[in-house]
Amino acid sequence: MAVQSWSDILKSSKKTALTHDGKRKIHYLFTDGKEMAEEYDLKTDELLVRKWRHKSTLGVQGLWLVEVGEPLAGPVASLESDMIKENSSNPIFMRKDTKTSFQWRIRNLSYPKDVFSVSVDHSERCIIIKTSNKKYYKKFSIPDLDRSQLPLDNSYKKPKEILTLEQELLKELKKLKGSADGDVDCKTQ
Repeated sequence: MAVQSWSDILKSSKKTALTHDGKRKIHYLFTDGKEMAEEYDLKTDELLVRKWRHKSTLGVQGLWLVEVGEPLAGPVASLESDMIKENSSNPIFMRKDTKTSFQWRIRNLSYPKDVFSVSVDHSERCIIIKTSNKKYYKKFSIPDLDRSQLPLDNSYKKPKEILTLEQELLKELKKLKGSADGDVDCKTQ
């Protein structure tokens, strides 16, 4: 089963845990060199951030790509004074899930609700958000469903396979011995 293979990949990865500022931070290192970092709220066990990093073909670490949560802040403005940067009033698209449903947010988009439409393109395995005034168009996939090879549904609810996988993963993550603030084991040579 496809969900089981993603589960096996997660279980076989090297995991490091840390608790800091009321968050459980987990770092995964996969056998193919990819890295994934997740942050969970300690009180609610809700996933706050999931980000990925891949090595380039030359072996250089790439930038973190945020899958769930707030996008990473860019470099300090003084460093960008000579560079072109996007307008701060541009729409910001981000994913913020709840325990039972997928959820996306678009900030800085000042149009009424009735202008928006959401549709599912089953052939390309993506969701399309667009406005009838043609001012906004966004096409995106749900990586959780792609990794588990589950079909897209018109519902925002997470499939039971994803919910089960998340519950099993959370149980395993709670078993990890994470270092607390200041308890990092520094090895000297």
